[in-house]
Amino acid sequence: MNSTVVKLLAGLGMALCLVTAHGFDLGQELKKAASGLQKPEQLAGLGGYSEEEEVAIGRQIAGSLLGAAPLVKDKLLQKYVNNVGRWVASQSERPDLAWHFGVIESDDINAFAAPGGYIFITRGLYRLLDDEAELAGVLAHEIGHVVRKHHLKILQQSKLVDLGGKLLAKQAGGDERVRNLVGGGAEIVARSLDKSAEFEADRIAVVLAARAGYDAFGLPGVLQEIGHAGSDSSVALLFKTHPHPDERLAGLDDAMGSRFDGVKGLALAGRFYRIK
Repeated sequence: MNSTVVKLLAGLGMALCLVTAHGFDLGQELKKAASGLQKPEQLAGLGGYSEEEEVAIGRQIAGSLLGAAPLVKDKLLQKYVNNVGRWVASQSERPDLAWHFGVIESDDINAFAAPGGYIFITRGLYRLLDDEAELAGVLAHEIGHVVRKHHLKILQQSKLVDLGGKLLAKQAGGDERVRNLVGGGAEIVARSLDKSAEFEADRIAVVLAARAGYDAFGLPGVLQEIGHAGSDSSVALLFKTHPHPDERLAGLDDAMGSRFDGVKGLALAGRFYRIK
């Protein structure tokens, strides 16, 4: 059985589980709730990147990130996070991207996305989560950044990649010059995006999680929990790379209003993989 079929069956299995368990229906309530929340921001000048170029950039950045903080040595954890992440990503505008998810060794509370579908959350953030819906919400936020190519915009503005990415197109196989060109991108993805990009990713996250059958309030629940951490040193990096959770919650509250009150999704606390 080829890998494409296996992925499709895995996604279908999760979908059937979600739909059968609670009779979730992507009906009018969700369509109404999602209306207006995914309005794309303008990304001028980014249309010249091919998917191959984007993935080449992201692969190099992901390698740099993992060089600083390796994956948690727990195969079941990594498999679980990939299953959830790929199912949520399949609800996005880029379902066919080769998405990769991982939990990295860090007690900080944070998450990162790199172009091309490379997404990581820290052990510290994972431990803070209470159920699968919260995990889905966190991953969906990072998926939103990839879908809207937010980091590509920063990389281009920072002159780390040329507008057309032609060098990468010719040498995407891992040439040393390519690694040098985008190696600094790991630092870029750890910096703060502008607030409009973060708020847009939050709105996208709510919609994608709901489309996937999860409780749409998973991400707001995580933001609330992080906000309670206050001055805890573990959230210091998050406060540097994202707007304060209270500010993000206020933005989501304005965007969501009562739209999702009639959309019933799953929390799946019983299925959530508890990290060792």
